[in-house]
Amino acid sequence: MKGLVLAAGEGVRLHPLTLTRSKHMLPVGGKPILEHVLLALSKAGIDDIGIVVGYRRELIQSRLGDGSKFGIRLSYIVQEQATGTAGAIGLANRFVGDEKFFVTYGDLCLGSDSVRRVINASKNHAEDVTLAVLPVLNPEIYGVVKLEGKRMMDLIEKPSADAVHSNLANAGLYVFSPRIFEAIQETALSSRGEFEITDSVRLLIQGGCPVSAVEISSSDWLDVGRPWDLLDANQRYLSMMAHHVEGNIEDNVYVKGNLHLGKDSTLRSGTYIEGPVFIGEKCDVGPNAYMRPSTSIGNNVRVGSCCEIKSSIIFDRTQIPHLSYVGDSVIGENCNLGAGTKTANLRHDGKPVFMEIKGIRVNSGRRKLGTVMGDNVKTGVNVTILPGVKIGPGSWINAHQIVSRDVPAESLLTGTVTQDLQELPSDRSQG
Repeated sequence: MKGLVLAAGEGVRLHPLTLTRSKHMLPVGGKPILEHVLLALSKAGIDDIGIVVGYRRELIQSRLGDGSKFGIRLSYIVQEQATGTAGAIGLANRFVGDEKFFVTYGDLCLGSDSVRRVINASKNHAEDVTLAVLPVLNPEIYGVVKLEGKRMMDLIEKPSADAVHSNLANAGLYVFSPRIFEAIQETALSSRGEFEITDSVRLLIQGGCPVSAVEISSSDWLDVGRPWDLLDANQRYLSMMAHHVEGNIEDNVYVKGNLHLGKDSTLRSGTYIEGPVFIGEKCDVGPNAYMRPSTSIGNNVRVGSCCEIKSSIIFDRTQIPHLSYVGDSVIGENCNLGAGTKTANLRHDGKPVFMEIKGIRVNSGRRKLGTVMGDNVKTGVNVTILPGVKIGPGSWINAHQIVSRDVPAESLLTGTVTQDLQELPSDRSQG
């Protein structure tokens, strides 16, 4: 069976990280999300996979190539305009041919067991559609499924709260027969201005086509749609990571729990590691650094003397040289944190941290949540960033600032109280 992975979207809810890459290339557990998805499909026996690409597709193609390094064969299908999930799947008609095929999204934290369950269920009957469902606490943010036994009776994409008639959500794992392409041709634009695959499935149901569902476990699935979901996905993948050390560990380094230490990386004397911790290649950590559980660090990263990193993701080529604290945060590529930079991750009242998503303040549900920082950000000495604040790529934060609100891309933050936002000088020579 061939596989199709949808990876054309930008991921606006994951700004500022997706201003410079697609959401599918965000790293969790030492690999891009999309790479984890491909490995799950491969373990489930799918080795001929098409990827629908669009936004920042060059980053996906340069990273994954033809798939041979993963033991799979990859084909790329370009979606020039983001017309929706049905539009993306409709482009794959020639790729999948006349056989049933598996479809999923490239931004899911996904286990191979779930993939196998859907494939095996599709082999046990002649239905044109088999999809995965799972119980969730907030079904209104997903597609809500109504079942009679294992037969699907209705599927409503992101219904209003009063229209929710089930706690079963569409998990975004499908097996389709080629009949789905006929339904896609008949699918109208949704209220969101997109061609939704859920509307295509509803057309099949309304036309008398039997659609079956198979329930999967939430322990084998996670939707990565908001910045804090990256931290949850990172924790989940690291919990499954094996101990693997290729780099150099100096004397007087203490390692507790599983550690991945990439080649040409060094842990300097006095450093304390509480795993699971992932450290990529050509990194320099310490002396006297403290790495706490569920921390993932990319390649060519420097974490210096007396720094503490807790439950965070640090992208490639970022420098955190000395006397800094990063907690429950996501730090982009090529950032430079001045000495004494602190990311606050806990409100005084202990209530959940809010973060602005697409202009709306959203409850993260997390008691601890630090900052989300785009690429190429620089902070001066003794900067404090308050919980839930986002900083856009290319911004500079002057020394001794308390950053209490989001900072747009390419901004210069100055002042101690008013926090004046200015445009950066074009040559940046003025600091």
